[in-house]
Amino acid sequence: MSEAADPDIDHLRYSFPDLRGRSWAYNESLSHSGYGVTRYHLVELGETHGFFGEVIEAGFHEESIRLVAAGEVDASAIDSQVLAIALRDDPGLSRRLRVIDALGPSTIQPVAVSRRLPAGLRERIREALVTLHEDAALREQLALGLIARFVPVGPESYDDVRAMLAACEQAGFLEIR
Repeated sequence: MSEAADPDIDHLRYSFPDLRGRSWAYNESLSHSGYGVTRYHLVELGETHGFFGEVIEAGFHEESIRLVAAGEVDASAIDSQVLAIALRDDPGLSRRLRVIDALGPSTIQPVAVSRRLPAGLRERIREALVTLHEDAALREQLALGLIARFVPVGPESYDDVRAMLAACEQAGFLEIR
């Protein structure tokens, strides 16, 4: 999670509760890292009756980063890999953003292929992905995206995400506000 950095008060430490009544950007409502985990965090805090002053859909994480860095919104939840790449590619961004909290951890998003593909082809794609890191040149390409390797996952790998969603549904908290 990032918020706009104020050079006059950089010495102060902020936390998630300090965002009460502030503006919040999210990438899109079906995103776990940009929306679901924030909603779950609010449920865990018992803050389901209007925590933020304004909530804005940015469309994607990079736009949320831009909005926060430009001071157009106060804060946003950003996928940690997306934020790391943004900070690597724009070192000056670290002067305009401050990480005040980490929400999660959560299982990272999968690579998915259609069941319409023949089973043999799906297995060859899976095998190609989980062995990419074994080739030095491909390992370098993966590293550009801050990816060490791909690993096999199954439905149970996402039990944490499903549990967070279930907690939000049980609390009747389906929309961040």
